Amino acid sequence: MAEEPKQNPDIAVVIPCYQEAAAIGKVVADFRRELPAAKIYVFDNNCTDGTPDIAAKAGAIVIREKRQGKGFVVASMFDFVDADMLVMVDGDDTYEAGFVHELLKPILRGDADMTVATRLTSHEDKSFRPLHVVGNQAVCGIINWMFHAQVSDIFSGYRVFTRAAVRQIPITARGFDVETELTLQALYRGMVIQEMPAPYRARGAGSFSKLNTFSDGFRVLLKLFLILKSYKPLTFFGGISLVLLALGLLVGSLPVYDYLTDPNHFVHRVPSAILAAALVMLSFFSLGLGLILNSINLRLLELEKLLIKGGNRRPEN
Repeated sequence: MAEEPKQNPDIAVVIPCYQEAAAIGKVVADFRRELPAAKIYVFDNNCTDGTPDIAAKAGAIVIREKRQGKGFVVASMFDFVDADMLVMVDGDDTYEAGFVHELLKPILRGDADMTVATRLTSHEDKSFRPLHVVGNQAVCGIINWMFHAQVSDIFSGYRVFTRAAVRQIPITARGFDVETELTLQALYRGMVIQEMPAPYRARGAGSFSKLNTFSDGFRVLLKLFLILKSYKPLTFFGGISLVLLALGLLVGSLPVYDYLTDPNHFVHRVPSAILAAALVMLSFFSLGLGLILNSINLRLLELEKLLIKGGNRRPEN
């Protein structure tokens, strides 16, 4: 799905911000230096520390998003900014602005729809909180199993998108689970994602993380669950079917044993027999539901591609 390279593409840098007064001026200045022709947008998510004024003085276009949450900010970015390539980066100055050229190369060659700066290879000791690396790897493992992918850093906030990718990725997340959704939606639609190890710094003085380890971690796991149910229904309901079938056979082994060993073939564990039959029936019901939803998903995906193809078709003279 990677796009053909375009001569002199428009590039926009979009920076979601909440209380980043200590770092936003430097971030804007660094990207103005690295991409002098690009427009730089800072999305103010109800900052009260002067972040919007500092960003504007540094030369950024400031847009306010009144709905609180990074997911809402990213959705507004995708709706508002129109560019051939969209560079998304956090406003906390933990990412190297100079690395943007490496992220742009696969996009400029037409080899990728999304590039991601992965942080787990080269980072400072205090860059991550305890459990964050373990949680990141666990979520990546689930996603790689779901989509047969090789994702290594699901929570990176430093990414580059093509125009087509921006148009095709729907954002439903509200908070910090938005990075997870960006990757999942792209994988579901068969987009090409390339990851590149990038330097990752610890936050500077006066900057603090807004990520809550447990509440935001729960939201990410809930997003995974909902995505798996909605976009991989055969995997989800098929797994439930196997569990129910195994339980049904386990419970059903008791009345079967009664029937085989009793001289009169009398079943003593009637409740177990009823429960086993119910579990097996539910197992087949779950499998059938997964097959039906999977077929609907495939048809909807085909329809989406046809609509995109029709929208991109040039009118005849």
